[in-house]
Amino acid sequence: MALTSKANEMRQNGEDVLVLTVGEPDFDTPQHIKDAAIKAIDLGQTKYTSVDGTVDLKKAIISKFKNENNLEYQMDEIIVSSGCKQSIFNLLQVLIQQGDEVIIPQPYWVSYADMVVYSGGIPILLETSYEENFDIDPSIFESLISEKTKLFMLNSPNNPSGKYFNSKLLKKLGDILLNHQQIYISSDDIYEHIHWNVENFHNIANVCPELKERVIVLNGVSKAYAMTGWRIGYAAGNKEIIKKMKTLQSQSTSCASSISQAAACAALSQKCTEMSLMTEEYKKRHDYVVSQLNEIDGVFCKPTDGTFYVFPSFKQYISDSKTITNDSDLALHLLNNAKVAVVPGSAFGQEGHIRLSIAIDMNSLKNAMTRIANSL
Repeated sequence: MALTSKANEMRQNGEDVLVLTVGEPDFDTPQHIKDAAIKAIDLGQTKYTSVDGTVDLKKAIISKFKNENNLEYQMDEIIVSSGCKQSIFNLLQVLIQQGDEVIIPQPYWVSYADMVVYSGGIPILLETSYEENFDIDPSIFESLISEKTKLFMLNSPNNPSGKYFNSKLLKKLGDILLNHQQIYISSDDIYEHIHWNVENFHNIANVCPELKERVIVLNGVSKAYAMTGWRIGYAAGNKEIIKKMKTLQSQSTSCASSISQAAACAALSQKCTEMSLMTEEYKKRHDYVVSQLNEIDGVFCKPTDGTFYVFPSFKQYISDSKTITNDSDLALHLLNNAKVAVVPGSAFGQEGHIRLSIAIDMNSLKNAMTRIANSL
C-alpha cells in the first residue's frame, strides 16, 4: 500500500510514525510451533512435499474441520498453499471464465476485486452501510444475481469492518443460493478465531449443509497463530475444483515450504493457549480505540465482532471539513500531521471510512489516539 510505503520511508528518515496499516499480529509465534519447525529441520524434512501438502498437515486440517467446524472432508478435498491469499487466487483462476460475474459484499479485502479482474471476471459489488452494521440485505443480494453469476465471496469476520455474518443471515443467503445451482461460494474464514461475537463461529457450509459441494472454505494459520511470515493457507471443497487448484499450483509455486507445513501441523493439532490470550488482548485494545474514536467530533465507531481492525466512519467529519474532501485526503493528513499511518476506506470499497489496525501494543495505540485527536 502506498501509505504504508510512505510511512516506512518516513520512519527510515528518523520520523516517529506509528503504523496502523498492517494486518498482522504483533505477537510472536507460539513456542511449540517454532519448536516443531526446528525439529523438522533437524530431522531433515527439508525436501519438496506433494504439491497439495504433506499427509500429516492435510490430516490435521481434516481433523480441525471435523472438531471445530463439524465439517467432513477427504484428503482429495484439501489443498495447502503458500498462504490463504494464494488459495483465493488459485480458486479464482480455475473457477472464473472471461465475463463471469463475482458478487463481493462491500467493504471487502483489498485484493478481492483485483483478483477477480485478473481472472477475467467482473466484480459485482454488494453495497452495505455503517448505519446498517454492514449487514448484507438478502433482497439486494438476490437482485444482483444473473445468469453470469459464478461466485459469491464471503469473508467473516470481515476485513476491514470486523463484521461477523451470523447463522440467521447465512441461512437467508443460503436459501437464495439453493435456487441458483451455477453459483459457488467462497468462505474466507481467516479471522475465525479472532472474534468476540456471542454466537460460536459458523460459516455458510455449517448453516446450509445442502450447499457444501458448492462451498470452498479458505483459511490459514497466519492470523490466529501469529504466523504471517510462515505462509501457510489451505482450501477445502469440491474435489474437482481442488484438483484444478492443485494443477495450477504445480505450475506456479509448487508446494508450500516443508518447514512451514510442519509448523502449521503443530499449530492445528496441538493445544494453543496463546491463541485465546491474543484474542483477549485484541478485545481490550478494540474497546479502548472504539471509545477514544467516539470522543472525536464527527467520528462514529461501532464495536466490531472480531478481527484486529476498527473501521470508523469519518463521513460527518469530512463533510464538515474545509480542507479534507475524502478518506484518502484524511489518511494523508493523519500521516503528515499526526504521524499515524492508516488505510483509507476507499481501498476496501467503502468511502468515508478509515481502517486502523489494533495489532500493536497498547501504549502505542494510546499515543496514536492522542495524536489523531489532536490533529483533527
